[in-house]
Amino acid sequence: MINVVRSLVFYFGYFFAMLVIGVLFLPIAPFLPLAARYRLLNLYNYFLMVWFKVACGVSYDIQGRENIPDGPCVIQANHQCEWETVFLQVMKPPVCTVLKQELLKIPVFGWGLRLLRPISLDRSKPARAMKQVLTQGVARLGTGLSVLIFPEGTRVDPGVRKRYNKSGSVVACRAGVPVLPVAHNAGERWPGRDWVKQPGVLRVRIGMPIETAGRTPDEVLVDVEAWIEGQLQEISEIPRPTAR
Repeated sequence: MINVVRSLVFYFGYFFAMLVIGVLFLPIAPFLPLAARYRLLNLYNYFLMVWFKVACGVSYDIQGRENIPDGPCVIQANHQCEWETVFLQVMKPPVCTVLKQELLKIPVFGWGLRLLRPISLDRSKPARAMKQVLTQGVARLGTGLSVLIFPEGTRVDPGVRKRYNKSGSVVACRAGVPVLPVAHNAGERWPGRDWVKQPGVLRVRIGMPIETAGRTPDEVLVDVEAWIEGQLQEISEIPRPTAR
């Protein structure tokens, strides 16, 4: 029962903060330079990080911040819930996120996302989506933005394993930038299929950048998947399945 109450309190603050951002910040954000726009709209993400911790009894164990490179990179992380999409926006801003285009249609939330120059995909047209990721991803990296691509392509419940996609590794190799691997167990605290949040330790591991120079995307992907899955074996409370 206590987790239900905590979750209700959390969502009250979640939607109230979204309303405040929508009223106070969205009208002025389009007139700001991109870097300033990120700083302004990321105030919502910083708030959610703190509010989730306070309201739901969650503590953070984040290791490896010293591995974050100064220049642009392709960030690849496992995808379990909404929390990591919030954290990864503030981990290394400014970052361009590859996401499904339906998210841009959500009132207030989607409007803010649109202002951050994401790469929005129509997942019903996979060939076109892949081409879009490659062309726009390399272009974004060329302007100094990092790019966030979830190699699993969609949310995957803790304890479930899905084949990794190499699009992020292809983008990194073409742009000549490193891949920054990130592993976390956020779905155990913020379940993707249940609105009730769970207290406990939320663990994040940020790896050393994986270099791409002189390497094929397949070689890079092997290293990315091995590192993320190896970390998940250590930090997950729900056992990880072996690769098929």
